[in-house]
Amino acid sequence: MNLMFCGHITQHFCYNLFMNRLLPKFDRPLSTIGSQLVDILKTNVQKIEQLTAQEIFTWHTLITPLDDLNDQLDQFWSPIAHLHSVADEPELRAVYNEGIVKITEYGSEVGQNKNLYNAYLAIKNSPEFKTFNIAQQKVIDNNLRDFRLAGVDLSEAKKEQFKNIEQQLAALNTQFEEHVLDAMAAWKKHITDETELAGLPLERKQLAANLAREKNLSGWLLTLDQPCYHDVIQYADSRNLREELYLAYATRASDKGPTAGQFDNSAVMVELLKLNQQKAQLLGFKNYAQLSLATKMVEMPEDVITFSEDLVKLLKPKAQQELDELTAFAATTNAKGDLEQITLTAWDIAYYTEKLRQQKYHISQEEIRHYFPVEHVLQGLFSIVEKLYGIKLQQKHVPVWHPDVRFYELVEDNKIIGGVYLDLFVRPEKRSGAWMDECITRRRLADHTIQLPIAFLTCNFAPSTAEQPALLTHDDVVTLFHEMGHCLQHLLTQMEYLDISGINGVPWDAVELPSQFFEGWCWDAAALKILSSHYQTKQPLSDEKITRLIAAKNFHAALHLIRQLEFGLFDMLLYQQTENISSESIQQLLDRVRQHVAVITLPVNNRFQHSFTHIFGGGYGAGYYSYLWAEVLARDAFAAFKETDIFNRELGEKFKNTILAQGGSRHPLAIYHDFRGRAPQQSVLLAYYGL
Repeated sequence: MNLMFCGHITQHFCYNLFMNRLLPKFDRPLSTIGSQLVDILKTNVQKIEQLTAQEIFTWHTLITPLDDLNDQLDQFWSPIAHLHSVADEPELRAVYNEGIVKITEYGSEVGQNKNLYNAYLAIKNSPEFKTFNIAQQKVIDNNLRDFRLAGVDLSEAKKEQFKNIEQQLAALNTQFEEHVLDAMAAWKKHITDETELAGLPLERKQLAANLAREKNLSGWLLTLDQPCYHDVIQYADSRNLREELYLAYATRASDKGPTAGQFDNSAVMVELLKLNQQKAQLLGFKNYAQLSLATKMVEMPEDVITFSEDLVKLLKPKAQQELDELTAFAATTNAKGDLEQITLTAWDIAYYTEKLRQQKYHISQEEIRHYFPVEHVLQGLFSIVEKLYGIKLQQKHVPVWHPDVRFYELVEDNKIIGGVYLDLFVRPEKRSGAWMDECITRRRLADHTIQLPIAFLTCNFAPSTAEQPALLTHDDVVTLFHEMGHCLQHLLTQMEYLDISGINGVPWDAVELPSQFFEGWCWDAAALKILSSHYQTKQPLSDEKITRLIAAKNFHAALHLIRQLEFGLFDMLLYQQTENISSESIQQLLDRVRQHVAVITLPVNNRFQHSFTHIFGGGYGAGYYSYLWAEVLARDAFAAFKETDIFNRELGEKFKNTILAQGGSRHPLAIYHDFRGRAPQQSVLLAYYGL
C-alpha cells in the first residue's frame, strides 16, 4: 500500500454528484494548475496570519477554519497526485514536480509557525480543552507533537536548513519512484519463436500478442509489469527466459542490468539517507529510525530488532527445510538433469515452487484463475462487505481518468455514505503494485453537514483479451481484499475531524491492520463459494478444489515470512546508519542482513534496494516492519470470526464501530481491546501460517 497527499478541489474542477457533495474531474487543463496552486497557498498563508492574530483561541475560531484551509488544499492537489501515479506523462510530471516543491515549502512554513503553535498550545492549556471529547484532544496533542517534529523550536537558521532538507527529500522521493517507473517502461522483450514461451499460460501469450500488435510487431512482447513478470518467472519452461526477466527486474533503476546507469537510483538513495539523518539530528534524534518511530506504536528501534530477531530464530530453520525440499524436488523433476550440477537460482524458485505446489496439493494457480473473473469477484467482494457491515456498493457513472476506471457509491440504510474509485488493470504509464489513496476525507463542515469520504483503490491486474474476460489469480483476489480493507477504514470512519478521520492519525505500524484482516475471507470456504464462478461454466469452485486451495495456503509460509523479515530488518538498520553512507555501504548492509536472515542465495548483481519504493518513496522508511507488526493484530482479529461465524453480522458491526470507525482518535491497542476484549496474541499469527 502507498498513502498520498489528497483532498479538496475548487468549484471549477468539480462534479456535482450526490447530496451536493463534489467529486474531482480529471481533465483539468494542466497549464492553469501551477498558478491556481500558488493562489491557494498564498491565501492560506494570509488566513493563517489572521487566525493567529486573534486574542482568544477556541476550537471554533482556530481548528475549524484551519481544517477548511487544509481540506481545500488537499482536495485541489488530490487529482494531480493521483494521476501522477496512474497516468504519468511528461507534462503532468512537470506540473506535479513543480507543485510538490511549493506544497512542501508551504508545509514547512506552517509546521514551523511559532504563532500557530502557540495558538494550539493556548487551546491545550485552556479550560475549554477539558470539555473536549477524546477525538478533539487527540487532534490537539497530535498537532503539538507534529509542530515539534517540523522544527518549530529550532533557531531561524536551523529552520531554514530544515525547510531545505524537506524540499530536497520531496523531490528525491518523487525521483526515486519515477526512475523505477521509467526503468520498467524502458525494457521489453520481443519474441518471434513461440517455443520460447513454452509453459506460459494461454492468457499471458494472448496479452503478449496483443501488446506486440499494438506496437506493430509480429509475435509476442514481454514487459516488466507485475502480471507479465509474475507469469514468466513462475511458468516459463525456458530457464534462459526466466533468467533474462529476473535480472532485468532485479536490477531496475540501478547501475546493473539492461538499463544500467540510465535510471540509476544509487545516488538518490544515498542522498535520501543523508538528508533524513540530518533532519533527525536537527530535531535532537540520534538517527532517522528514532524520528520515524516518534509517531508510531513502537517506541524504540531496538524493540523492532528484538521482535524481528525472535521471529528469525523461529522461522529460519523452517525456511531452510522448505528450500531443501524445493531443491531436491527441482533436481528430480528437471528433465535435463542440469539442476543436479547447477545450484537452484533465484529465477528457478517461483517456477519449481509452483510445480511442487501442484504436486503436493493438486492445485494450479492457472486453473484457479478461471474461477475468478473480475466482475464476479467484485460482486462477491461487495456481497461480503454487505454481510459484514450492512454496506452496499452501487456503481455510478462519473468522470474518470481512464475507461477502465469505475466508481461505486457506498450506501447504508438507503443513505450514501461515501464512494470509491477502482482502477484495477496494468498500464505502461501506471506505477507498479497496489495501493489505496485518500481522495476526500470525512469531516464535519462549518455548516454542520458531513463531508462524505472518497477513496482511490489501485491495482495492476492483467486486463481482458478478445478471447476471455479479465481473470484474477487467487493472489490477485487477496490483493484486492487487502486494498479494500484500507479503503473501508477510510470510508467507514465516524470521525468528524480531518486530522484523525479514517486513516489519518493512525500510527503507521497499525495502518495495515484492516487490510491484512480483510484478506482472511479469501481463505474461507464459504467466502470462496461467493467469490468464485468459472468464466465459462459459471460454476463456483468445488468443495474439493477449495479444500486443496486452503490446504496450500501455508505452503512455504516460512520462506514468505523470512523474506518480510529480511526487508524489515534491512530497512530499520539502514535508517540507523549515521555516517559513511554510500551506495556500497547500502549494498554491504543488505548483504549482511541476507546472510543472517535469508536462506535463498541471490545473484551478486541483484539490486533490490534500488526499486524498494516502500522505504525510499512510499513513506515506509524505518517502518517496513509495520506489515508483520500489524499482522499480529490482523490475524488475531480475524480469528474472532473463525471462532464464531465468518459472516457474523454482530461481530462485523463491532469491528466496524471500533477498528474502522474510530480512525486515529485513540491508541490502536486501546481500540483493539474494545473489539477483542483483550490484547492481541502473537501466537495467533504463527498459527495462521501453520507454524
